[in-house]
Amino acid sequence: MNTPSISPLVEQLATALKARGQMMATAESCTGGLIAGACTEISGSSDWFERGFVTYSNAAKTELLGVPAVLIEAHGAVSEPVARAMAAGALAHANAHWAVAVTGVAGPTGGSPEKPVGTVWFGWATPTGVSTEHRLFDGDRAAVRQATVAHALAGLLQRLA
Repeated sequence: MNTPSISPLVEQLATALKARGQMMATAESCTGGLIAGACTEISGSSDWFERGFVTYSNAAKTELLGVPAVLIEAHGAVSEPVARAMAAGALAHANAHWAVAVTGVAGPTGGSPEKPVGTVWFGWATPTGVSTEHRLFDGDRAAVRQATVAHALAGLLQRLA
């Protein structure tokens, strides 16, 4: 799988957000803060990056983002409804205009026939609503997490266009 380089995506995202005078937030599970880390690699990122939530546990998703526990119980943490709620929760709990959320199975353990390793759900909260997407990435844990970061940033950039 060919994943785009992260740095150009972050630079483009920074330019787009700064041009609008807007901020973004992240809500991350399987990436454990890698998206926020990629964003804050750039000096001056506080002009467009507001905050990141690392909500690895189900309790953190509920406590920090307001994801209803019943939603997690009904669908599992790696699901479209939870990704949607995470993105909306990040926007609601941050002083931001845009948010991206990821929840997935990076592996090598934790997969199931219904949700194999590499399964990731994305949520993007924008000023006009929340959209979601499911992807299945190949590779080891590092590859899945790297592909997730790249896709999350590319998806946000696409929505900013």
